[in-house]
Amino acid sequence: MLTHFRFICVVLAIIAPAAPVRADETAPENFRTPVGDAELRYWLQNMVWYHNFSNAEIADATGLSEAEIQSSLKRLRISAETKPQRRAEAPLLTLPYPGGRHPRIGFLEGAIRPQRDTKISVFTPWDDHSYVVADIPEAIWSNLGLTYLAHTHVPTIWEAQGIELKPLEWNRRKDGTFDMTRKLPNGIAFGAKIMPGRNGVKMELWLENGTKETLSDLRVQNCVMLKAAVGFNEQTNDNKVFSKPFCAARNAAGDRWIITAWDHCHRPWGNTRCPCLHSDPKFPDCAPGEKRMLYGWLSFYEGTEIEAEFERLRKVSWLRMSD
Repeated sequence: MLTHFRFICVVLAIIAPAAPVRADETAPENFRTPVGDAELRYWLQNMVWYHNFSNAEIADATGLSEAEIQSSLKRLRISAETKPQRRAEAPLLTLPYPGGRHPRIGFLEGAIRPQRDTKISVFTPWDDHSYVVADIPEAIWSNLGLTYLAHTHVPTIWEAQGIELKPLEWNRRKDGTFDMTRKLPNGIAFGAKIMPGRNGVKMELWLENGTKETLSDLRVQNCVMLKAAVGFNEQTNDNKVFSKPFCAARNAAGDRWIITAWDHCHRPWGNTRCPCLHSDPKFPDCAPGEKRMLYGWLSFYEGTEIEAEFERLRKVSWLRMSD
């Protein structure tokens, strides 16, 4: 019972605004300026063609001035009119989230300076302007404390020591997959892989123990934010179903759904204020030199029989990236 009480207290430290870390007014702006034309082209296409950013949002994401943005868009011929048509048989459109626009509607005080390092956008198959933002991972706890957090809120073990983690980006692979790796100052390393398909997105999360002690209580928060998914972003859980390991949100008509799941799920839930979906997993204990894996899934369903869709997904190989 005492262990359960400690678990609830730690979770509430993240989902409730108690004792948050305040934004440092002297900190640099939370943008990343593309270096070179290739990166500039990629991120402008990402923001204009797919995320439909305004010039002000592009400025927030890149630090470029209005004049620089307009000049670059004209020079690189990037506009809504030059957006290419996608093939009907293409995998679900999946892109790194560019930052600049906060991925939440509410509870912004619980996600100050959100970092794009771990955030990926998956667009709905029925509306190419709607998307969810998956934060993989949003947070990792261990017996050491809050070991990683993808924004500023409550202090991590690194912030408590005055250590700042350097920004990272998703590796964009030619086969359409994305992956990232982060090594923490104490030798713990973790990473994620995202593999889009036509029927869903397979996700992989791993952790390797480079310390000299066994890591335990390795709880993970993987967040799917619904702000930009039109029809799914009401600040309520009344439109959600939690059937461990599955979490799903429906539209008002109840005939379209967004579904996510992770193996080793220990807590399916949703934060009404964001709003978001969580199928939060837990790594098994990890001895020095060992590596642990978790496998996840994100998909879209059109229909009214959500429990039948859960059962269908239980029978397919969403648990393995190699399938």
